[in-house]
Amino acid sequence: MKPTDIHQPDYFHKVVDCQWACPAHTPVPEYIRLIAAGRYSDAYMVNWESNVFPGVLGRTCDRPCEPACRRGRVEENNGEKPEPVAICRLKRVAADYKDDITERLPKAPAQKNGKRVALIGAGPASLTVARDLAPLGYDVTVFDGDKQAGGMIRTQIPKFRLPESVIDEEVNYILNIGVNFRGGQHIDSLKQVVSEKYDAVFVGTGAPRGRDLELPGRKEAAKNIHIGIDWLNSVSFGHIEKIGKRVIVLGGGNTAMDCCRSSKRLGGDDVKVIVRSGFEEMKASPWEKEDAQHEGIPILNFLVPKSFTHDQGKLTGMLFEKVKAEYDAKGRRNLVPTGEPDQHFECDDVLVAVGQENAFPWIERDIGIEFDKWGMPVVDKVTMQSTIPNVFFGGDSAFGPKNIIWAVAHGHEAAISIDKLCNGEDVKDRPAPMVNLQSQKMGIHEWSYDNAISNDQRYKVPLKDQKIALKNIKVEVELGFDPKLALAEAERCLNCDAQTVFSEKLCIECDACVDICPMDCITFTDNGDEKELRTRLKAPADNLTQDVYVSTTLKTGRIMAKDEDVCLHCGLCAERCPTGAWDMQKFLLQMTYAGPGCRNKPQRKAA
Repeated sequence: MKPTDIHQPDYFHKVVDCQWACPAHTPVPEYIRLIAAGRYSDAYMVNWESNVFPGVLGRTCDRPCEPACRRGRVEENNGEKPEPVAICRLKRVAADYKDDITERLPKAPAQKNGKRVALIGAGPASLTVARDLAPLGYDVTVFDGDKQAGGMIRTQIPKFRLPESVIDEEVNYILNIGVNFRGGQHIDSLKQVVSEKYDAVFVGTGAPRGRDLELPGRKEAAKNIHIGIDWLNSVSFGHIEKIGKRVIVLGGGNTAMDCCRSSKRLGGDDVKVIVRSGFEEMKASPWEKEDAQHEGIPILNFLVPKSFTHDQGKLTGMLFEKVKAEYDAKGRRNLVPTGEPDQHFECDDVLVAVGQENAFPWIERDIGIEFDKWGMPVVDKVTMQSTIPNVFFGGDSAFGPKNIIWAVAHGHEAAISIDKLCNGEDVKDRPAPMVNLQSQKMGIHEWSYDNAISNDQRYKVPLKDQKIALKNIKVEVELGFDPKLALAEAERCLNCDAQTVFSEKLCIECDACVDICPMDCITFTDNGDEKELRTRLKAPADNLTQDVYVSTTLKTGRIMAKDEDVCLHCGLCAERCPTGAWDMQKFLLQMTYAGPGCRNKPQRKAA
């Protein structure tokens, strides 16, 4: 293998699994250390810089960081599946216990830069674009059909998961930077917006249309059959305050979980979720399914809906076919009937939450925007640019339904593109992040970070008493960590951004680091092909998604090979090394956002 080039920006970034997995690349270990130190406001600002909505995401994020967490690979948990650090819930701690941070937020400059930007939709993607561009002097106007900004954050997430006060606070942080918000102004023509000579237009309208099920009985019993996201929207704005006693929710995603839990609070005594797939295949996050089951809501699997039953137009129930999963030679799943009798479930209302679709009837097809065969706009996945150079898309409106943190990431990228476009630069020329490595050495055996490995297992977030929580749809269920629990959970973090950096020139090949490493992840051996080398390390490096750190050839002709996958970043190798060949160096990655840092320096023309 070739020696590892640790100066490549992505090398150590990938070792910080949580930050690498986060679409917005939030520096997770950094803010967790700040929480452990009681510096909640600083932790909040670290989050706000990258993910924009710490209080919202600390309650609702889909948590792509947590499955990636190294703790879930190295912890012993009495035979049970190891649990990652509660990264998401620690984010909420920063939001819950921060001081007033308004003076730390950017301000709109007194002098505008002369560029006008229209943002259609006031969801997380558009608000991120506004947050990034308004402080640069752009005249930013956000349009939304709803009177309040927030988009799906406000309309589709139940208040028992995300209180209105949290939404108001974090949305207003952005609007108060000098953003023009045109609430209650529905846009029904993109051609009209483009004709108003904005320098750039961003479309962040989400995926506002829920899929329907056209089954026998659908039209006849339509009064008590509701589209899930529309129903949640109506509940959010107080237009719906009750539901029937017996409720069936169709679908296995997070929207279905929100529907069933909301139904339980609006009068549903017998609420059940019915899904055509298996339990493990459901798209809902594991914790969302757990929360529903904790509230006494059964999830019935492998049932395919066949029809709505009714009595002269009054819904009486649904008929389902029992199926099972079979796999072909290529591993593709097929649902086949079991041959069992169809199952009928009585109900008063049905909530259909089987998926969401984009709806672009307001985008004329003759203005230059290309659409693919699925009716989605053709959008560059890096620049977020459409086939009209100054029209950009982001969030669910760009690539279909995902989650808030992806919308934020799209917003950051679109803001960079808009800034470069407005400054006459190539939007495809993307700025590199700032990367830095700094030694954490304070003494021979002392580091500037806490490198003691906690053996504690993941702490549970306290919940509101169910008797109270299920009576009021606006009572927040999760209470969040208090400072004591937050500290205990923060101490589970392995500080993966404190990297083990090796200096070949100082190594005397005494193997002291090999002897002391608790994970057997350091090996001194002959070089070889990567596939073969991975098998003969002290502990075989089986996870191909993480690199093997390989040194240059040492004096004996051997190389040092370190498996980055299971390293605890405990620093014992550096403490034990008699020559200082190992050092613990904090890796800092700062993404470059819209502004002077994302632009190229002007070059003189050749004479």
